[in-house]
Amino acid sequence: MEQFKGKIAFGGIAIGPVRTIGSSHQMVRRTRVEDVTQELKRFSDAKECAIEELKALYEKALPQVGEEHAAIFEVHQMMLDDADYCEAIEHMIASQQVNAEFAVATTGDNFAEMFASMDDDYMRARSADVKDISERVIRILCGVHESTDGDQHPAIILADDLAPSETIQLDRKSVLAFVTREGSVNSHTAILARMMNIPALVATPAGEVTDGTLAIVDGKQGLFITDPDGETREKYEKLLAAEQEQRKLLATLKGRESVTKSGRKIHLYANIGGVSDVAAVLENDAEGIGLFRSEFLYLQNNDYPTEEEQFSAYRRVLEMMAGKRVIIRTMDIGADKKIDYFNLDEEENPALGYRAIRICLDRQEIFRTQLRALYRASIYGRLAVMIPMIASRWEVVEVKRIMAEVRSELDAQEIPYGEIELGVMIETPAAVMIADELAQEVQFFSIGTNDLTQYTLAIDRQNNKLDRYYDAHHPAVLKMIKMVVDAAHEAGIWAGICGELGADTELTRTFVEMGVDELSVAPGMVLPIRKGILEAE
Repeated sequence: MEQFKGKIAFGGIAIGPVRTIGSSHQMVRRTRVEDVTQELKRFSDAKECAIEELKALYEKALPQVGEEHAAIFEVHQMMLDDADYCEAIEHMIASQQVNAEFAVATTGDNFAEMFASMDDDYMRARSADVKDISERVIRILCGVHESTDGDQHPAIILADDLAPSETIQLDRKSVLAFVTREGSVNSHTAILARMMNIPALVATPAGEVTDGTLAIVDGKQGLFITDPDGETREKYEKLLAAEQEQRKLLATLKGRESVTKSGRKIHLYANIGGVSDVAAVLENDAEGIGLFRSEFLYLQNNDYPTEEEQFSAYRRVLEMMAGKRVIIRTMDIGADKKIDYFNLDEEENPALGYRAIRICLDRQEIFRTQLRALYRASIYGRLAVMIPMIASRWEVVEVKRIMAEVRSELDAQEIPYGEIELGVMIETPAAVMIADELAQEVQFFSIGTNDLTQYTLAIDRQNNKLDRYYDAHHPAVLKMIKMVVDAAHEAGIWAGICGELGADTELTRTFVEMGVDELSVAPGMVLPIRKGILEAE
């Protein structure tokens, strides 16, 4: 038995035989051509043929992975038409009188090396795209037909790397999992694997493995295990059986409303950290997004995200959710989420320090940029915005004043915007105690149980020495949740839970009995929580 550690592109368990896929790299030799005009035409014809193939691949990918991720094949079409790329190939053919295959291969290698040397992870991942389009053109020039990997027995696919076009052409029914020795979690192949719900590991240093070797992919621990012993195989067979039971649950509960036996509707939403997570929201049949952690737009950047960058992300999420409510939390930077370019001072107790709304009200230019992006995006769906770390009523009043000024700016610039529901996160004991006052200022409450628990119990949740004391089921925490729900209903607004406690199936019935109106959980927990709601009175 051998075990290799890889990077997780998509979770899940797979057990089955290995099927290796060799590199699609074509061996190309340099030859001298006499008729340059004819050779340029060969390249042009091959390029047009490649574009037609990519159009067909886009149509095939569309129903499998959705428009956003199928768009990679439209990107490949544009890359094939890129002036710099094409001119470099044509210039080499004309000036050196070389065959088109050699010119494409050399140019592809040069461009791929250029992308691979860039600092940006996304741009580095484009290196594989340049290789993919170049190999496609070379294959056509060589007269080799594209393989569709027809009828095959289900197997774990092992390769050095997989181009997006290779990934999408594999018969989904014949693929148990992907394992690649190279690649990154930012590659389009990894994204497509996630969209296809196929367990996938990348950058896995697996040695040579014979076709047919029994293997296990553990997409939760990032492990690729070959020739497992009996005990290991039995362990993973049990885990796989449990996973399959979960899939059956998905099938039976999809499309059903989250309604209790007594007929009370509970809004069941999902938490996300970015645009790519929307796929999991839709796959798991969430009824909306109850927490979009907008700070991830800041965490993944090397500088403050621009208004356009934020607007684009918010708009895409709203469009994909097609009129379902999307609740975006304004940036919650600070505490355990440090960003170098914010230049935050070191603090003795950052969890109680300069963070979230405190930064926004202090550095209003950052906050206004985010609010402008949110308002501009609001015309593309049903948008709600919630403010984290509120402890006083005056903070909400100040937020509303800034929002009014942003609306006035947009009006003056004749930039359209829609209605935005405003809510606050209840995650401090202070907010709980003045919930009746806060309810006069907003349209909803969302209870952040992670921070509420740590502040209520005076426990730093980042300190693993205190794990035994961190009790989210503590009576004080549950009583506070009930107080917030009651205050909300008395004021005529709704109250939900977006913290980890919302996904605790042991408490689903308790929350229903408390009168909680909405639960927002990790996408994978939507259907188990729906089951609890359906069984509640």
